[in-house]
Amino acid sequence: MSTNPFIWLQHIVPQHGLSKLAGRVARSEKPWLRDRLIARFIKAYNVNMAEAERGEGEFRNFNDFFTRALKPGARPLADAATDVICPADGAISQIGTIEEGRIFQAKGQSYSTAELLGGDEALAAKFEGGNFATIYLSPSDYHRVHMPVAGTLEHTAYIPGDLFSVNTVTAENVPRLFSRNERLSCVFDTRHGAVASVMVGAMIVASIETVWDGLVEPHRRQIEVKRFGQESAEAPAFAAGDEMGRFLLGSTVILLFEPGKIAWDDSLAPLTTVRMGQSLGKLL
Repeated sequence: MSTNPFIWLQHIVPQHGLSKLAGRVARSEKPWLRDRLIARFIKAYNVNMAEAERGEGEFRNFNDFFTRALKPGARPLADAATDVICPADGAISQIGTIEEGRIFQAKGQSYSTAELLGGDEALAAKFEGGNFATIYLSPSDYHRVHMPVAGTLEHTAYIPGDLFSVNTVTAENVPRLFSRNERLSCVFDTRHGAVASVMVGAMIVASIETVWDGLVEPHRRQIEVKRFGQESAEAPAFAAGDEMGRFLLGSTVILLFEPGKIAWDDSLAPLTTVRMGQSLGKLL
């Protein structure tokens, strides 16, 4: 275990208990609590409300504010015929190539693709030699997650796990951070092969929502896979840039592409600020 006090504390605190408590507070519709939380959050994180569809006093609860929609045109889309669309506001944590079944996390740290995807070795093999991008969403960011390319949902896997906070410090000090935190893996069938968008939970992240199933039930003890296009589960289809989900208090999105399908923009590097809709690279 790391000797860093911040990391040590996260090992001993009740991660899920604190996150459940935060979720209850964030869902509260009591005006005195809701309005104070929202006002203090906007001030503390310098949230740009000018681009939000609704004003500060128009939200049902803190979650409603945190997952706020933006005004039309606030995030112009790159050309979906030629470009990979950035799925979220945030900053690049890492970006590169999947090598020998592993994804780079930080200096001295990596994790396996199969573990990230809930132990699905066959699926992980599709991404060997392919491309990954890890995008961290800060508290001040827009917290809806969108499609990088057009595709049809093939399956999801809810993978239970820890709830370490997600930032540069934890990425450098918590081994396999992204493959041990609770997460939802969403795999899409696209013209560019299989594409995975993995939404990673974190400390105080109350929940993850998807546009097809709503709130994802957290903190269960086993992996839950749901397949679409079979039996009664219709397979949702999305255009590039469509919303696919959102974080109720945010974390990280990891994109995976098969080899030879895309090329990342050379200007992208760790800590590069990105915005939903911009080009992350080219489709090949």
